[in-house]
Amino acid sequence: MAGLISSPQNAFAPGARVSIRDEEWLIRRIDRTSSGAAVLGVVGLSPLVEGKEARFIDSIENESGEISIVDPRNTKAVADASQYYSESRLVLESHIRASTPESRVLHLGHRGAMDVLPYQLDPTLLALAQPRQRILIADAVGLGKTIECGILLSELIKRGRGRRILVVTVKAMLTQFQKEIWSRFAIPLTRLDSSGLQKVRRHIPSNHNPFHYYDRTIISIDTLKQDGEYRTHLENAWWDIIVIDEAHNVAERGSSQGENSLRSRTAKLLASRSDSLLLLSATPHDGKRESFASLMNMLNPTAIKDPKNYGPEDIDGLFIRRFKKDVKDQIAGNFPERVVLTPKAPASLQEEAAYQHLAEMRFASMDSSRNGGKILFRTLLEKALFSSPAACISTVRERIKRLEKKDTPETAADIRELKALLDTLADITPDHFSKFQNLLNLLSQKNSASINWHPNDETDRLVIFTERIDTLKFLQTHLPLALKLKENQISILHGGLSDIEQQEAVEAFGSADSPVRLMIASDVASEGINLHHQSHRLIHFDIPWSLLTFQQRNGRVDRYGQVHQPEIYYLLTESAHEKIRGDLRILELLIERDVEVQKNIGDPSEFTGLHTVEEEELAVAAAIESDAPPEQALAETFAATSAADDWFNAFLDAQPPPTPVTQEKSAVPTSTTPPSLYRSDFHWAKEGFETLRANKIQIEVTTDEKSGQIDISQPEDLRRRLKKHPDEIVSNTTGHLSLTTDRKALNREIVRCRENEGLWPRLHLLWELHPALRWMQDKLLGRFGRNQAACIHLRHLDPGERIVVGTGIIPNRKGHPLIQRWYGVRFLGGKLKETLTLEEILTRTRFAEDHPNPAKAIDFAAVEKLFPETVECLAIHLSEARDAFRRETQPELARQLAKLKAFLDSRNTQLEMDFVESISKGLASTHDYKRQKKEADQRAIRKKHDDYKTWITETMETEDSPSIRLFAVFGNFDA
Repeated sequence: MAGLISSPQNAFAPGARVSIRDEEWLIRRIDRTSSGAAVLGVVGLSPLVEGKEARFIDSIENESGEISIVDPRNTKAVADASQYYSESRLVLESHIRASTPESRVLHLGHRGAMDVLPYQLDPTLLALAQPRQRILIADAVGLGKTIECGILLSELIKRGRGRRILVVTVKAMLTQFQKEIWSRFAIPLTRLDSSGLQKVRRHIPSNHNPFHYYDRTIISIDTLKQDGEYRTHLENAWWDIIVIDEAHNVAERGSSQGENSLRSRTAKLLASRSDSLLLLSATPHDGKRESFASLMNMLNPTAIKDPKNYGPEDIDGLFIRRFKKDVKDQIAGNFPERVVLTPKAPASLQEEAAYQHLAEMRFASMDSSRNGGKILFRTLLEKALFSSPAACISTVRERIKRLEKKDTPETAADIRELKALLDTLADITPDHFSKFQNLLNLLSQKNSASINWHPNDETDRLVIFTERIDTLKFLQTHLPLALKLKENQISILHGGLSDIEQQEAVEAFGSADSPVRLMIASDVASEGINLHHQSHRLIHFDIPWSLLTFQQRNGRVDRYGQVHQPEIYYLLTESAHEKIRGDLRILELLIERDVEVQKNIGDPSEFTGLHTVEEEELAVAAAIESDAPPEQALAETFAATSAADDWFNAFLDAQPPPTPVTQEKSAVPTSTTPPSLYRSDFHWAKEGFETLRANKIQIEVTTDEKSGQIDISQPEDLRRRLKKHPDEIVSNTTGHLSLTTDRKALNREIVRCRENEGLWPRLHLLWELHPALRWMQDKLLGRFGRNQAACIHLRHLDPGERIVVGTGIIPNRKGHPLIQRWYGVRFLGGKLKETLTLEEILTRTRFAEDHPNPAKAIDFAAVEKLFPETVECLAIHLSEARDAFRRETQPELARQLAKLKAFLDSRNTQLEMDFVESISKGLASTHDYKRQKKEADQRAIRKKHDDYKTWITETMETEDSPSIRLFAVFGNFDA
């Protein structure tokens, strides 16, 4: 049914049918080895290899003459004996759906299982407009970055650029991200947590790369950053797409050598191991030019010439950032306005004694402590006490241990002071801990201040955040007894838990079968985790000293998809001590600022001028240590930090306004509906599966047109394919797969699975990315023999009319399809009359309708005489399309190459200047070392330049000859 014309260099293209080792294969994709040889990713078509996936290196196969390519001019005309030409229609539809979109509008992603909002399409549209899909999605907390990521992933897969995918996220997000991407987009990601990695190791030899076992995986950054174990494997693996969630965790932060440095080095390595790179973060920068530049350099290492001095033009198209205020017209109904409440309680006598003691303490040997001495130790004690007596006791005991290692009169005096404070703190029992009693009053149904929390209601769950682990453990110990809860009704989540334990805690909180009603979490849970499906109430047991932490915590329940009005509670204590009262007032002012930021600004850093939790905490500590009144102290502190942030604010202000390109009034279309021979995905899949069954494929098929649902059994080769996907896809089924086009039913199923621990949807999205649909498509593509075109008799066509339908693909130099065109060459009485587009073919033939198959005798030899002229006609049109593509892309290619040259020249000039300056200041004995370092840096920069130049050239420049295939001949064969 297919033919191929190739260049002398055998420029294979995806979609071609080839013979390798005497078996017939369909090329699905083409990669390149380091030596430039083509690696053909294929699926078997002939009976012996049917459905099997394999990879062949063309240079090795050609040495023994084992690979052959057929000429489309020699295509054989054959009959289609199926009723209403159903097989021809299915095969043609499968080929149309396998076509590679060229346009920069959405073809698929916007049709996932969600109620997509227009702004969520913008990241994909921005990415598709770039030569290379590498982008930072930096939307605010709760706007749906996972959905935006799924939309872009779907489009890249549709374009043949997403066979191998790696997602990297934080431990607690593994299952949530994995389930969301599968449920809404049918993209399977195998979870490589500790148990997942053990499973892989059991199936592969010890010296094999575990990242080669699955094509699409998800893993935590903290697992990957184990350099000794995984670095070599990463260096020898390649993906089409890498996604790094919570990407601010991998930005460079100064010269630190800790966890962040390990994460950053791992991320930089990953950035070099894929074509497409997606970074996701609601807090994408810490206000430092170099830190933000490190993320931009992961996306494009040649974009920024000087990480200390760059502008918007250097990173144009590399990131997109919106806040709720930017898209407020679109999110009405999806983000109920939050309610903020601040229940207060007077400090107990025992607490007032501790406050008095703390305020009067004087230290002989320690005026400052952690954070480089920027926060007074007394302030750290106060911060701990504001969390809980338990947290303050822990801080005091740790300091005593450190002081006991020093034997001086000053340290001995400080130890006596601290032990006296311990005695005072010990008097604050749970009954005298006013904030704890305040919490009990809120949660007790018998109290007038109750929030009417019902722990027996599985749909009424509660989240309590606290900064200190000691406070978390205090609540874990005392809340069950005070509220008469069973211990298993309370769960905890903090960074000291393993990846498995963190995932289990999140899943248990959302499980209808789980007894958990209340989660006590540290700020490890403030990044990315969805808690809004189970809860709309969140309590801050202690008040963060950071607006960024406010934003992250509250975003767990106040986010896209919340159906209840979020209730945010801040527990406040009132003290009679003047100094403590003023310090607590500063925390109350922070709450007011957060409300103001959410309503009017969106980004806390625009108010504070600060971009990290650590910097904000230092600023609040400075206000607390000030002698000024609270309002003045906080205003002066943030005024100073905001003034120091002029460069970054100006930089962000210079970015294009976040006006959605998806506005309804826009004249430019943002999505398209590809042509089809079927009314819907359901009707295509229904006929496809039933045709396979009719052709003796051992598959059971049950369909329900009203619900748009298809249930199928799993034949052996489909089951074999699914083994390479997550077990969860089929673990909750009876061996059958249930697929539906009903998005509402899918969303109900998604909600059901949130309510049950470990459950994955029984209903799957019926669309072309689902593994079962890909399997069906591959089976259908092999329905006709090699190099054959079916003849279809249509009585409404003119007598003697023939329309030969074919497609042509022009790949880029990497072998990926770059240009694809469908044509129908129309003949009348053997004379070429015109060339039709695919839409015109479908209109003229009306092949989407049922046409009786009279099994008419056809002069196949006469039909085949039309094929050489058809191929030449297609070749001419494809050549014109290639020329048009070149004219369109040449300016962009020239611009990219000019930017590359400017990058190389600028970096080399800067290195020379730095070298001359260092020589003038250094010793003569170090000159050789500095020269060698400069030369090494120059080589590294040259390599970055050459690598990107090779990539951009091979991606944007086409091969000389097209791959042409003929599929069908429509005609009125009565004449």
